[in-house]
Amino acid sequence: MLSLCKQQLTSNLQRSGLRCLGSVIPEMKIQDFGVKNEPVLEYLKGSKERKELEAALQEVASKTEEVPIVIGDKELTSNDVRYQVMPHNHKKKIAKFYYANKDQVNQAIQTACEAQKKWDRVPIPERLRIWEKAASLMAGPWRARLNAATMLGQAKTTIQAEIDSAAELIDFFRLNCYFLKEATKYQPISENPKVTKNSMRYRGFDGFVAAIAPFNFTAIGGNLAYTPALMGNAVLWKPSDTAVLSNWYIFEICREAGVPPGVVNFIPADGPVFGDNITASPHLAGINFTGSVPTFQRLWKQVGQNIDRYVNFPRLIGECGGKNYHFVHPTADVTSVVTGSIRSAFEFCGQKCSALSRMYVPESLWPKVKEGLIEEADKLKIGDPTEYDSFTSAVIDDKAFKRISGYIDHAKNSSNLSIIRGGKYDDSVGYFIQPTIVQSTDPCDKIMVEEIFGPVLAVYVYKDKDVEDVLKLIGESTAFALTGAIFAQDEAFLKRAVEDLKMTAGNFYVNDKSTGSVVGQQPFGGARMSGTNDKAGGPHYCLRWGNPQAIKETFVPLKDINYPYMSQV
Repeated sequence: MLSLCKQQLTSNLQRSGLRCLGSVIPEMKIQDFGVKNEPVLEYLKGSKERKELEAALQEVASKTEEVPIVIGDKELTSNDVRYQVMPHNHKKKIAKFYYANKDQVNQAIQTACEAQKKWDRVPIPERLRIWEKAASLMAGPWRARLNAATMLGQAKTTIQAEIDSAAELIDFFRLNCYFLKEATKYQPISENPKVTKNSMRYRGFDGFVAAIAPFNFTAIGGNLAYTPALMGNAVLWKPSDTAVLSNWYIFEICREAGVPPGVVNFIPADGPVFGDNITASPHLAGINFTGSVPTFQRLWKQVGQNIDRYVNFPRLIGECGGKNYHFVHPTADVTSVVTGSIRSAFEFCGQKCSALSRMYVPESLWPKVKEGLIEEADKLKIGDPTEYDSFTSAVIDDKAFKRISGYIDHAKNSSNLSIIRGGKYDDSVGYFIQPTIVQSTDPCDKIMVEEIFGPVLAVYVYKDKDVEDVLKLIGESTAFALTGAIFAQDEAFLKRAVEDLKMTAGNFYVNDKSTGSVVGQQPFGGARMSGTNDKAGGPHYCLRWGNPQAIKETFVPLKDINYPYMSQV
């Protein structure tokens, strides 16, 4: 079975609250860091935030906002006009924007390199002040507008937008500031300060950083662009075509907060045009990326081909998605399995990098788990994200709709697969796909091992006696290692499985769903083809964009080239 999975894995790649469990894991709380996570507002009927959100939704929906290319202090257009539409009502345009051409991308590179030299001289405390002001604007007057743009432009429900474009975005700005401030407290050893003093400071990179953002989290766009900038870098920010408006609002907030022109340049562009030109520049100093494996691989190859041209060795940080799993042990609590799996698989249409996509369930529990999954899935309303009783809405665009529906068609036509719930889709008004649960008799079928990035959950039912084989299968059947969860009440098994599954996920959950990481609480990222695992939302992420310099100052002149022992002949 495993050898077959390995063969199929090669083919697929070519196509596209932990308890100690016996180990010493010190318990830390976010309060221990000296800051708190931004509260997630509830939007209850009659609440202040609900009224503000409804007003913002009405305002954003009433117009098609013009979004320019921004290079330095200049707002520009081009002949290549594009539109961002509502995924749930694709006839409605909410933003008009422009693709930057080759000359404009290169102009932005030159502008960023010039701005970096000045920006790098701005003291860190002043940068921290600007970032805190931006976070306050996000938490206050801009909160409803950010959420409205995310709901209408990316089809997120109220709570999913609040978690993302409000709380997580604010957390990235505030906690990265805190982590940087704490990091600068470290200074090297000076054994005799009267003779020599050793110190460390952080610089930006000599050149520019390219930030390439995804559609699925507004907060990720802000983090990709502005964390390198916090460290003294200048950035070319390429937003996703399907998240332009929410990303544009972040850019406007940061300009209002005091980020100088040229430090972050807003460059919507065709992917290959942007990628080809940034990787061709000798001044490329880094790429901060979230997106698909093939795109990141293409960029990495281009950097490798041009490596002898660069001023620096470019720093490449990427997060590329996953084939996230829930492993269910025969001792698992069925209710926790069902509720956690429904939320993880189908919130935001399974378009979270961490969304549950494959599930392994023992025969002994499958009848109850199956019944529970179907019962809960039948309750889900799939509709307009602005309607408060909608659980989820449409997938992001026509390309996603075609890709995801293709997997559903595969399930309909395969003898190894049976659809036990869902399977319908319709793009006549919006890109709607019904939450779909597929049972597979083949743990290596492509629906079990390839990233789908949509509301399709594949389930493999295993014989209880094959627990050990299935544990091996989890890590060996797919290229990804982003998030995973194990559900069990057997403490001895948990302790062993946590070790056995160590390499299968960058974020691991015990008796909890595979989604829901919080900045400062579960730093996020995965390995293997899931990315470089630099842990956004953790204390080391901002340092990955720093360029440290060690300095030694000597106060006593050196007057003799000889060492003392040399005179004792």
